[in-house]
Amino acid sequence: MQLHDTLSNTRRELIPALAEDGVVRMYVCGVTPYSESHVGHALHAIVFDVFRRYLDWRGIPVKHVQNFTDIDDKLIDRANRLGIPMHELAEQNIEDYHRQLTQMNVLPAHVYPRVTEVVPQIISFIQGLIDRGFAYASGGDVYYKVRQFGPAAYGALSRRDIDDLLSGARVDPTELKSDPLDFALWKGAKPGEPSWDSPWGPGRPGWHIECSAMALHALGEQIDVHGGGADLIFPHHTNEIAQTEAYTGKSPFARIWMHNALLQLGGDKMSKSIGNLVTIAEVLEKYGADALRMFVISSHYRSPSSYSDEALEAARAGAERLRNAAYSSGGAGEALETGDARERFTEAMDDDLNTPRALAVLFDLARDVNRGAAEGRDTANARSLLRELCGVLGLTLAAPEAEAQQAAPFIDLLVAVRAELRAAKQWQLSDRVRDGLLELGIEIKDGPEGTVWKAK
Repeated sequence: MQLHDTLSNTRRELIPALAEDGVVRMYVCGVTPYSESHVGHALHAIVFDVFRRYLDWRGIPVKHVQNFTDIDDKLIDRANRLGIPMHELAEQNIEDYHRQLTQMNVLPAHVYPRVTEVVPQIISFIQGLIDRGFAYASGGDVYYKVRQFGPAAYGALSRRDIDDLLSGARVDPTELKSDPLDFALWKGAKPGEPSWDSPWGPGRPGWHIECSAMALHALGEQIDVHGGGADLIFPHHTNEIAQTEAYTGKSPFARIWMHNALLQLGGDKMSKSIGNLVTIAEVLEKYGADALRMFVISSHYRSPSSYSDEALEAARAGAERLRNAAYSSGGAGEALETGDARERFTEAMDDDLNTPRALAVLFDLARDVNRGAAEGRDTANARSLLRELCGVLGLTLAAPEAEAQQAAPFIDLLVAVRAELRAAKQWQLSDRVRDGLLELGIEIKDGPEGTVWKAK
């Protein structure tokens, strides 16, 4: 599998070469839970879920770590405005986000570290940077020495010249930096803010040090894949490289840097701070999980997408087309061959996670299934493969809630007819009803209190 590496700006083969156990170690930057999550967060979650699912399907073991930044300036400010403790606000939004991930059929990460749970490790990390000459304490704060790391190395990920960074640097009057480029590793305590004791006085971690410490704690000194949105390339991921490689003395910190493009709305990226956002809850209620996922994977993960109702409607229609083919009825004639569909799908996904090409394979397969069914051919194997490959992309192929409700009276009628057939000992006909419903994704179970059905 070839993936685009942001740092080298080249394709690199995904080989878990940094670990003897062959496990792909993947760290993905998560959300700051200060308000409800939006569709941009859903895009990010779905992209890395598809990547994870594909590795699982290929039999490649992966350890997936995704953090929550549960202490942050915005989180503190919002909690103060609402008059509630910061940890309560964070916990509420984290619970909501986990529930929405489940609704979107996103596999849970193996580890969800939180900043507030690893403060001792962060303090130890910062002390290590001070001991190695890459950081210094100043007035209760601690700063990282950017120039000590090296101008070329520091600007490599974002391909920015350090002199250009210097020209745009601003120094807050409250900061005690020795160089405008330096950034905070530890912030001295301020009134109304949570704080922890440290060798430099009470305070809290800076933003960038958090992920370096959590990745080190959860995955070790070097990892295979580091993921995140393109907006994190600078300064967040740039600073992560500087911190971690200075602390461990090992390079590279991450063998492949994988960045998804941002979701656009009205010409700007979807952002909580800008306020131009559509929440995950809104989209799930209006269009359903498969439509949202289809919208995301219809574009390559490194290509910007534009959110619109028209795009979501088209995605919903596409998901319905696949679902109808996957659960259609087949004939009893010659078996329909699936050709090289599996190989073409694999080639597309190996090509830098090219989900649009992979989807094209699925739509070709759906077309063949429909044609085969019209010709009376046995399409069972083709439909099984279609469902399998849709599952790799995380598509549930489940009917939207509204459609399921509309279909309920007809399903109830078929279940009642089957009950009458069973009472008349028409076993073959009753089994045909049961099997037909199963092909359409409806499972029925007979019990002492009658027959019940549910969508698979």
